[in-house]
Amino acid sequence: MGLEYVREVERVQYEEFIDRVRQRAELGSLSKAERAVRATLTTLGEYLSGGEGLDLAAQLPQGLAEHLRRQPPDRAMLFSLNDFLQEVGEREGVNTDEASAHARAVVSILQEAVSEGEMADVRRQFPSEFDALFD
Repeated sequence: MGLEYVREVERVQYEEFIDRVRQRAELGSLSKAERAVRATLTTLGEYLSGGEGLDLAAQLPQGLAEHLRRQPPDRAMLFSLNDFLQEVGEREGVNTDEASAHARAVVSILQEAVSEGEMADVRRQFPSEFDALFD
């Protein structure tokens, strides 16, 4: 099993993740789902601290992981759920209601894609105000 096989598996995992978000968020295209995933993961990565973004990224295919690796692991941007959703919406180019639905879809697929322990570590970094995002 060479490097080509590993790249193919990661590509399939990436495409599967995007397609599952597309279906869950009821988006009309893969490109819209990719924008939703990119916006949500980038914003999530800015919020996580203590290397947690890197830990989460380690369990994802490269095309997804890169969005979590963009911010320094010890830098946390503290903001409210509404601020989080506004940031996702601005990055994605949609209103806050759409951003909320899309971010919930991305996080629900993320919870299926990574270990329970890793998601528990991620969730601990968010105040209870964010529970709706993770449910």
